[in-house]
Amino acid sequence: MILAVTGGKGGVGKSTLSFELGAALDAVVVDADVGMADLPTGPGPDLHDVLGGRADAVEAVREGGPVRLLPCGRSLAGARAADVRRLGEALRAVEAAYDTVVVDCPAGMRADAGVPLAAADACVVVASPQEYALADAVRTRELARELDAGLVAVAVNRVVGDAPEAVFEDVLGAPVVSVPTDPRVGRAVETGRPVCRVAPTSRAGRAVSSLARAVDRCSTV
Repeated sequence: MILAVTGGKGGVGKSTLSFELGAALDAVVVDADVGMADLPTGPGPDLHDVLGGRADAVEAVREGGPVRLLPCGRSLAGARAADVRRLGEALRAVEAAYDTVVVDCPAGMRADAGVPLAAADACVVVASPQEYALADAVRTRELARELDAGLVAVAVNRVVGDAPEAVFEDVLGAPVVSVPTDPRVGRAVETGRPVCRVAPTSRAGRAVSSLARAVDRCSTV
């Protein structure tokens, strides 16, 4: 299964939740934001190399950390040389080798945001808890529908107090999970300590597990 984690705006915690879902689902996380990558990188081939035809997608997967990761490079030259038309083939190769792939998509409605959605079987939309964020979430859902990436859940992220879950669920027609503000989630990528593993009974840990269960239900349908 290829799961796209997407959202209508940047800065909503999409990369962090991709990392958490990768841990919860025992998946490979692919940083598909070719121009503005957020997830850790390091020595060795990355997605820029894969999309530039210089590396094999499966061989570029990093196995050593808490979450298996196919990172993306940070260089402007690498981004320019990357052919995003190869992304679907790369994701399917990783899926064949590892079974489950979580794709951290580019933010917003840029053209390259649709490329991973076109290859995905399903998606999770990440939104901020303000009601005005609903319009962005609706636009993202419509793009996902056009590309046959069914919406399995909405993550309302960094919630303080009560989130407008009923409004999001009624409009978007999918289960809504509120992920409370927790500094451990914000540091999870940097520290390599996914909250769903180190604090599974915390409110944030339980929220990530709820998202993972929604994905699992989709994959067994």
